[in-house]
This record gives sequence, C-alpha cells and structure tokens, in this order.
Amino acid sequence: MVTTQSREHELGRRPRGAVDRRSWGIVLFLFLFFTLNFADKAAVGLASKPIRESLGISAGQYGLLSSAFFWLFAIGAVTLSAVLRKISYTWGAALLMVTWVASMAPLTIPTSFGVLVACRITLGFFEGPAHALCQSIVAERFAPDKRAIAGAVVNAGSSVGPLIAAPTLTWVILTWSWHAAFVVLVVTGVAWVIGWLWYADRLPFRRPEPGVGDDAQAAADPNGDIVVPFHRLLMLRSFWGLVLLSFAGYLISSLKVSWLPAYMNEGLGYSASTVGTLVTIPYVAAVVVLLSAGMLSGRMLRAGRSSRVARGYLTGALLLCGGLSMIIFSQLDPGPLQLVFVISAFAVNSVAFSVAFAGASDFLPAHQRVAFFGCIIAAYSVAGIVAPYALGLIVERAATAAAGYSTGFMFVGAVVGVLGIVGGVMLNPERARSQLVNLTAEYARREGR
Repeated sequence: MVTTQSREHELGRRPRGAVDRRSWGIVLFLFLFFTLNFADKAAVGLASKPIRESLGISAGQYGLLSSAFFWLFAIGAVTLSAVLRKISYTWGAALLMVTWVASMAPLTIPTSFGVLVACRITLGFFEGPAHALCQSIVAERFAPDKRAIAGAVVNAGSSVGPLIAAPTLTWVILTWSWHAAFVVLVVTGVAWVIGWLWYADRLPFRRPEPGVGDDAQAAADPNGDIVVPFHRLLMLRSFWGLVLLSFAGYLISSLKVSWLPAYMNEGLGYSASTVGTLVTIPYVAAVVVLLSAGMLSGRMLRAGRSSRVARGYLTGALLLCGGLSMIIFSQLDPGPLQLVFVISAFAVNSVAFSVAFAGASDFLPAHQRVAFFGCIIAAYSVAGIVAPYALGLIVERAATAAAGYSTGFMFVGAVVGVLGIVGGVMLNPERARSQLVNLTAEYARREGR
C-alpha cells in the first residue's frame, strides 16, 4: 500500500509546513535566475551615456529604448506562462535563459539603434513569464508562513543583480565598451544553464502524470478545494489590489534600472565612476527591506494577524513610504540627506513582488497560479512601458536635466503613494478565499442539477 507520505516522497513534495534542503536549493537557483534577469535589465541603464553617444540618440530616444523592453513583456507573460504549465520547471527555466542569451548575443558587437531596440523587445518577451514561474515554484513548495520569506529570497535577485552589475559592468564599460558588458552577461547566462541542467536533473521538477499522486497534491495545495472558472479570479478585488501594488512597485523598478544611473550623473552631477558605486546602495537597502518584510510578514501570520494585514497593509505601507521619499528627494539639493531619501525611495520596489504575491498564493489553487500571476505581470508591465519613456520626454523638454528629473520623480512618487494605499486596502486574501469557496459550492450545486 502506497501512503500519502510515500507519494509525497516520490514526487519530491513535503507534508504541508515542512521544508527540505532541496526546496532551498531550488530557491538558490531561482535567486541566481532572478539576479541575471535584473542584471541584463540594468545593463542598458548603466551604459546609457556611452550608448547615447555611440549611437547619437537623444534622451527621448533613450527613454523609448528603455521602454522597448516592455512592449511585448505582457504578451510574453501571458502566452509563455500558459506554455510553461505544460512542461517541467527544469526545462521551462532553461529555455527562458537560453532565449535571453540569444537575444543579448547581437549586442556583443557594434550594432545599430534598430537592432538594439529589436533585441530589447525580444528579451522583454522572453523575460515576461520569469516572475510568474519563480513565484509558482515557491508557492508550490512552501507552506503559507514560509512563502513570503522564500519568495523574498528569490526576489532579492532583483536587487542583487543590479547591485553586482553596477560596479562590475560599469568597470567593464569604462575599460572596454558597452558591448563588453553584454559579453559578460551572455557568458554568465550560459554558465547558469549548464549548472541548472546538471543540478535540476536531480530534483523532482516534473509534474505528476494525471491520476498519480493526487493525495500528495492535495496535501501540498491547501486551496485544492477551490474550482472556479479562471475569469472569476480576475474579478476579485484582491486581484486588482495586487495589480495596483505591483504596478506601483514596477514604476519604481523600471525607473531604477533605466534612469537612476543617468539621474545621478546628469541630474545630480556625480561622475560615472562615482555613480557606479552610489547606484549600488539602493540595491543593498532593497535586499535588506525585502528580506525583512518577508520575515515580518511570516511572523505576523504566525502571531495570528490576518493575511490582509501581513500581506496587503504591510506592502501598501512600504510603498507609501517609498512614494513619499521620492517626492522629498526630488525637492532637495544634491547631498547626503538627499541620498538618504533616494535610497529609501528605491529600496521598496520588490516588496510587492514577494509579500503581496504570497498573499495571492494564500487563496489561489496551485493549477491556476502561473496564469494568474501572468495576468498580473501583464498589467504591471505597462508601468515599464510608460514610465521610462515619459521620464525621458520630461527630461528632454525641461529647461535643464536636473529640473526634468525633479518634475518626473515628484509625479511618480505621488502616483506610487496613492497606488500603495488603495492596493493595500483592496488586497484581502481571506475574503478572496471565502468568495472562491462560495463560488465553488455554487458551481457544484449547478452541476448537481
């Protein structure tokens, strides 16, 4: 007789609440996956000045280039997330990294503005489902009180990537050229794929065949009793709350990787080498904030706080602080005090993608998580399209670059603060789960008739 526990062992699953070394091994690889994901985003921002000089493009055209990454990001998030549901996580992640490497390869040699834009569009399309894939793996392998911290570790790569890339790629760019930065990224990506396939082959990533391991699946998925049409998930207030929170977070993220180095150089007057150092500080702070928020969210749940407070209110409060900090630094003169608020503003962006997403996992059934997250990513990717291009136009049309940055960041800060408040109030995992349970019962009664 095969017990539930033995089936869990065969499938690589643990009883609910348990965590094993393999799960944390997966988290480590996904952390590196996300690190590379954001290092390649940061590359263009770090090379903004030499790119503009070598290609002879304006600030507005550079803003267009930065936003090009997100033109097909939403389509990739939705379509590729659906495709990735059909294959193992092992090959899904490997295929994404291979396509990233292929889309960056043309930039390792002198090229044109058109090719650069096309490569960024392609890279954005294939990076679209990355976050949904990572969060789905985390949600499947960790109990609710561990999801936020595990997701935070993975999402820490969004800060560690640029943190490592800033001094390293800046040195490479200043020593050789901006093309050399992409050589480094391509080589690193290939190394990750080799390591992943060597290690992941030993991990139980493949999904069970239909009818096999049903008991284990039920034990691993506390929301397995929820069965509703997917479109009903998109009608929940919590879905739209999560959209607003992640949209606010991505407004900060997109400007952080595309314009923060240029702002420090052109707007604040720091040298390129100094910027390579200063730009790392917000990323260090972001790692601290992200991990602290993840641990705090888990502790709040264990202490009996509602998921609404531990996920929604916590995320909203941090985004509000970030928005206010952005408004403040946009009105201060360059100096140590202003840098404190710059760091504070750009340190909270990733919380929405770990703590808030963990709140969604609290009420979503496992088989619908990837598609649900894909829809949220599609929505918040609009921030990546609009924000870099809009800021570029503001800077280009302002009397001075400093005045343009000040106006742009003040407006973005206000938007981030408002979205943080509204989204934090709307995200209510307990209520969402109750609604889905009631809908499941209603559909069951209809089928019974």
